[in-house]
Amino acid sequence: MADGLCVIVTGSTSGIGMGVAHSFAKAGAKVALNGRKLNDAAQSVLTEFQAMYGAENIVFAGADISVPDQVKTMVETATAAFGRVDVLVQNAGIQHTASVVDFPADKWSQIIDVNLSSVFHGAQAVLPLMLAQGFGRIINIASVHGMVASKQKAAYVAAKHGVIGLSKVIALETAETNVTCNCICPGWVLTPLVEKQIQQRAADNGTTFAIEKLKLVSEKQPSMEFTTPEQIGDLAVFLASPSAAQLTGQAIAVDGGWTAQ
Repeated sequence: MADGLCVIVTGSTSGIGMGVAHSFAKAGAKVALNGRKLNDAAQSVLTEFQAMYGAENIVFAGADISVPDQVKTMVETATAAFGRVDVLVQNAGIQHTASVVDFPADKWSQIIDVNLSSVFHGAQAVLPLMLAQGFGRIINIASVHGMVASKQKAAYVAAKHGVIGLSKVIALETAETNVTCNCICPGWVLTPLVEKQIQQRAADNGTTFAIEKLKLVSEKQPSMEFTTPEQIGDLAVFLASPSAAQLTGQAIAVDGGWTAQ
């Protein structure tokens, strides 16, 4: 389904990004993994991917995605390795929780830079390549918090709303081309980080992982089930397929019914 596509996935050394990278690689794509730097953890992920999918099909393109020049270098690294960039999945993000009154200004700026400005920088870096080659897919991992809000998450909610708006602008500006731009908006996703949070809740409350898992997901998702990183990845692969050629400017919620309420 993705045979021969050349894909960059930001923030792909763990969590949702890793799930997306696996989905594309399994579907036959060449994948540039991304993290801030090739530390021991990132090297382990790179080695695993290369063993599973072939060293010639997987590279590491390190970058702090909040820095425009590093984003350009990331794209150049992938282009040098694969000859082109067909798909950019912008997944990397950070979080900080506090009330608006107490929210640190530096944390606000950091979250906007990483979660929103980086999406602009990435699109600006790949769009000339995609337009020149006559094909491209930009897939931004936003959030249900790009559609609805929660307390204590001012910067994250603002950034994710911005990602959806920016994606619509990109979609309109490329509407007469073979380039599309869409958002995937996950609700609760069962990543290793979330699993650790559930384990901590169980320890703090003297309960079990299963009980705290259900409590956490039931606060928002009527399905009472978490989404998996692989499900997000499979949707991203679909958005890169010919079947999704007329799907652009959309924000697709994968949230077990959260935003249907």
